[in-house]
Amino acid sequence: MASSKEYLEFILEQLSELEDISYRAMMGEYILYYRGKIVGGIYDDRLLVKPTKTAVVMMPNADMELPYEGAKEMLLVDDVDNKEFLRDLLDAMYPELPASKNRK
Repeated sequence: MASSKEYLEFILEQLSELEDISYRAMMGEYILYYRGKIVGGIYDDRLLVKPTKTAVVMMPNADMELPYEGAKEMLLVDDVDNKEFLRDLLDAMYPELPASKNRK
């Protein structure tokens, strides 16, 4: 099942307090970038983020889920209605995210 454009727009609105949020559509899903680094994505209308140490601490009861078959597990963000939490989560995760790879 692909993610809906409406859910993407909802998540982007929830992240609107952050500067430099972008996304890229990929096979019916959306990869989310924060300041040029991949932070997670929207898969089957679920917001999943990379399981950085900080994200695990901030969401100790979060489920680990597969974005798609064959992928690494990611953390499911349940509290998508809380703009402040989402802002704090991405800000806290940012230093732990790997630098983006330059594409040729």
